[in-house]
Amino acid sequence: MSKPPITVSRTDIDRIEALLERLPAADVERLGALRAELDRADVVEPTAMPRDIVTMNSTVTFEDEGNAETLTLTLVYPAAAGAPGTVSILAPVGSALLGLARGQQIDWPTPDGRVRRLKVLEISYQPEAAGHLHR
Repeated sequence: MSKPPITVSRTDIDRIEALLERLPAADVERLGALRAELDRADVVEPTAMPRDIVTMNSTVTFEDEGNAETLTLTLVYPAAAGAPGTVSILAPVGSALLGLARGQQIDWPTPDGRVRRLKVLEISYQPEAAGHLHR
């Protein structure tokens, strides 16, 4: 399955790229898939972000089609990860969800060599849609 188009806000991409620049080289290699996603993203200003796109700090409900498990998580930066209900942008699931629209699915490799197919079911909170442009 080819990767679906993704949309990322200028604020998010700038912050994620700054984060990647500060990581040790070994971590950056492991995050090659995230870098590839950023490179192919359609970048828009936060004020122009469609409401149905997963952005940083969005709360998203998605299905792991491999095991039919439905999860609701908030996509966060590493400093906020670890709290219940959060997933870091640097985690495979977090990298996969960024920029997807409601209804889209993506096949994403996991560290153990498998591929998970994730489908976005709902975005219950998106900072841009809520007017929180400088979170």
